[in-house]
Amino acid sequence: MIQDTPADLPDIVVTAARLPPAASEAAFSVVRIGEERLSRETRLDEALRSVPAVSLFRRTSSLAANPTTQGISLRAIAPSGAGRTLVTLDGVPLNDPFGGWVIWSQIPTESLSGLDIVRGAGAGPYGAGALTGVIALRERDSSGGALELSGGELGGQRLGAATTLTAGRFSLTGALQREVSDGYTPVRGPAAGAVDTPLDPETQSGSLRLDASLAVDVALSLRASAYDEERGSGLLGARSSASGESYSATVSRAPNTDRLGWRAQLWRRTSDLANTSVAVAAGRGSTTPANDQFATPAEGWGWNVAVRRTAVAVGTGQLEWEVGADARFNEGETRERFRFMGGAFTRDRIAGGETSVVGAYGEASWTGGPWLVAGGLRIDGWENAAGRRLERDRATGLATLNETDPDRSGEVISARLAARRDLGGGWAGRAAAYSGFRPATLNELHRPFRVGNDLTEANAALVPETLQGVEVGLSWNDDATEVQATVFWNRLDDAIINVTLGVGPATFPRAGFVPAGGVLRQRQNAGTIKAAGLEASVTHRIDDRLSLDAAVSLTEAEVDGGVAAPQLTGLRPAQAPEISASAGSVWRATDRLTLVGRVRYEGARFDDDLNSRTLDEAVTLDARAEWMVRDGVIAFVAADNLLDAEVEVSETGDGVEGFGPPRVVRAGLSLRW
Repeated sequence: MIQDTPADLPDIVVTAARLPPAASEAAFSVVRIGEERLSRETRLDEALRSVPAVSLFRRTSSLAANPTTQGISLRAIAPSGAGRTLVTLDGVPLNDPFGGWVIWSQIPTESLSGLDIVRGAGAGPYGAGALTGVIALRERDSSGGALELSGGELGGQRLGAATTLTAGRFSLTGALQREVSDGYTPVRGPAAGAVDTPLDPETQSGSLRLDASLAVDVALSLRASAYDEERGSGLLGARSSASGESYSATVSRAPNTDRLGWRAQLWRRTSDLANTSVAVAAGRGSTTPANDQFATPAEGWGWNVAVRRTAVAVGTGQLEWEVGADARFNEGETRERFRFMGGAFTRDRIAGGETSVVGAYGEASWTGGPWLVAGGLRIDGWENAAGRRLERDRATGLATLNETDPDRSGEVISARLAARRDLGGGWAGRAAAYSGFRPATLNELHRPFRVGNDLTEANAALVPETLQGVEVGLSWNDDATEVQATVFWNRLDDAIINVTLGVGPATFPRAGFVPAGGVLRQRQNAGTIKAAGLEASVTHRIDDRLSLDAAVSLTEAEVDGGVAAPQLTGLRPAQAPEISASAGSVWRATDRLTLVGRVRYEGARFDDDLNSRTLDEAVTLDARAEWMVRDGVIAFVAADNLLDAEVEVSETGDGVEGFGPPRVVRAGLSLRW
């Protein structure tokens, strides 16, 4: 029997299980990137580069970067291969459980509805790892979809797609991405030799998310994803690969004026990394195998719960509060073959351990008249356990090194406090103080690695980095223009830095032989880094056809090595430019033609801790022309690094420079429905 549906039954809106942004965010430095800008970028990390001082460790994109250098940092305080920024997707951490870096190819831009960049140490709901801030990604949950097909120079081909299908109380969101390229060679010109080969990436990823409306405002999300990538490392015989899977379950209820909102989330991630490195002969005529890291299995899992109350009348204003707890557990190990002699590897290595962080927090914000006051406090317990390093002779099976690291643990209290006041006439001022921390990754604790002739040793004795900071901001906006400026001061204690210990050719304990032109470094808690800076941005919409934006970041950062590394005192952190800036425009020239341009500038930076290897300043220009074939269908031509600028991204001990990608032109078709 068919029954009529009651006329007053409310429509069911199926969305992802997430809590809405907290009111307190308006008191902090937040940059939002929307779906329109994301739709014009093929890689997520490149979309983030429109914000000055936000970049991967070696200022190159994930198209070329080794997985171990894809950590991202906000502000040019002290970039790191592991990254000093927490990256989340609807609350689930995306940072690798072994290394802390982020494999950016796992998230196609088509799958996102937007993202928020929260600059400054994140206490409260963000927790461990949010040392210089948080990048919070939001996955799409509206009906419809997006598809992009493109191809171009260097054999580049890309497919990216995402769509959401809805039926009653259920919806299914899927996304996939595949990109291949013949790649470019980083060492070019007279310095290049027979050993210099292209960076030829092949990446693919996919995800599925099932959303269900369980009751009014109660949502359930089940998500699964996987990624796989393989790439050359720019040297003959050196390659890397990375793969992983992620699963999460989230249930939430949105808060309103009458009831509590809450969220409970459980997640699990696995990853694996393989990386081969080589020693480079003088003249770059040949390479010799140096290390075969054939597997790095790792697993991370965790949970988080939060309860939020909004619109509680307090005095002349309204109070919003949130309390919660979260936990993250990681375990993994590196499995390697090394010490290449007589045409074969002669040693095996297994090294790894476990890390965990468990914390609880409380956050609150009060809005009354022109004022917004927000604060948060959290306490975390961290532990490094089961650390081990075993090295064996492959011929005899006897141990040449057998170490068991003592377990280490501690507690960290972090907090943040901010106030914002509307000053009238579109003006607003704000001030904030905060602290945060980042525990060392399994990679930093246990995995030695090699790049060319440079060796870096692990350090199982590392303790968490901590950061304290203050900032003051001023903003103005009207219907067409928004201007923001922030002045900040940060102090990073127990900074984890790759510290130079010696220069080759020489043989060192544990590390072994370092060839000529190479150096030996070790990860150390090397004192304190102090940084002061200015961030400013402006966006202006001239009319419905033309909009402009510009932003700049100025940062003065200096290391105080103390007794741990006195040779670093007075130097600038590696890979931290003093100035970076970007400017862009979107011009709808006709009803069908849109022209987009963006110029980026980065000042000189140092490639190493001793400031002996200087990477020159660089200016790049990207351009894109779009032709609307019909509603929802756009044909485009894009040129990355249009002026073919030489962007120096690395320098060896004997002065050989590596560069970012040359000019690359590509064309494609984008569909939105």
